[in-house]
Amino acid sequence: MDARYDVIVIGAGAAGLTAGIYLARARMKTLVVDHGTIGGQMILTYSVANYPGVAEASGAEIVATMRRQAEGFGARVLGQADILRMDLSGPDKVVEVEDEGTFTAPAVILATGGVPRKLGIPSEDAFQGRGISYCATCDGDFFMDQDIVVIGGGNSAMEEAVSLTKYARTVTIIHEFDHFQAQPWAVEEARKNPKIRFLMEQDIREFAGDEHLEKVVVVHKRTGEVTAIPATGAFLFIGYVPNTAHLKGIVHLNERGEIPTDDLNRTNIPGVFAAGDARVKRYRQITTAVADGTIAALSAVDYVNERARQPAMPSRRQRFLKERRPVQA
Repeated sequence: MDARYDVIVIGAGAAGLTAGIYLARARMKTLVVDHGTIGGQMILTYSVANYPGVAEASGAEIVATMRRQAEGFGARVLGQADILRMDLSGPDKVVEVEDEGTFTAPAVILATGGVPRKLGIPSEDAFQGRGISYCATCDGDFFMDQDIVVIGGGNSAMEEAVSLTKYARTVTIIHEFDHFQAQPWAVEEARKNPKIRFLMEQDIREFAGDEHLEKVVVVHKRTGEVTAIPATGAFLFIGYVPNTAHLKGIVHLNERGEIPTDDLNRTNIPGVFAAGDARVKRYRQITTAVADGTIAALSAVDYVNERARQPAMPSRRQRFLKERRPVQA
């Protein structure tokens, strides 16, 4: 199989699949590679009700449609593919994939995504999608008139707690310290909301319930007092982890491990673009990832076409022979 492509997309979530659609439709020979399941975080979403033009669908249904579009236009999509090596420094980018071979392309789009930071306790995974959520915008309306908790103390926790009061009967903000990291205005807005109460200096010990979350067990950091808080929903906003550890030393990352880009989604390396949740950005939604994928793809198309219009550099042998050619009298 031909190992030469016009653009290689690393990551097959919302941003990567969108990039694949736009690239393939622009007649770019396109390879989309993901180390995990096609769809990324999107496939874990039980129901998406705020995707424009789609009344309601599961994340898996949207992923299936996106993949079908990308492949229908001619993109090759590889899932569960381990990338063994990447060299993005030269004019021809090199991506080596286990059991598939080595691929090259003049342009690469990094759409490696990211994941919400987790607490890391065993019961967290057990109740993910069964009461535990990391996205208020995605899942808030599933908790209409219910008692829920928000875990965290930054701006996201405060803002999302306020937004969740549109649905929930009560919202309890649980924080591990005696003070918030959020800006004062965000804390004040949360404190003014009559539906919100606060539990400070608490560690989460356990999420408990039968088939669905029923309570959150916390322990006071100073007194050791254990409290079981009745809750059918728990929203965690304790940070975000971009999937970029393997890109360290390959492309420039900021102190949080995010990829900085300009407004055309160009990174610090010519021919390398970034899109989606791995990129420096404030809002992380399916729609913002899709927008990123579009911009990165169109920028990559321009880059590849411009590069093709440039005259080829003469080889070392051609330059040598030209330098030895006698001057005509």
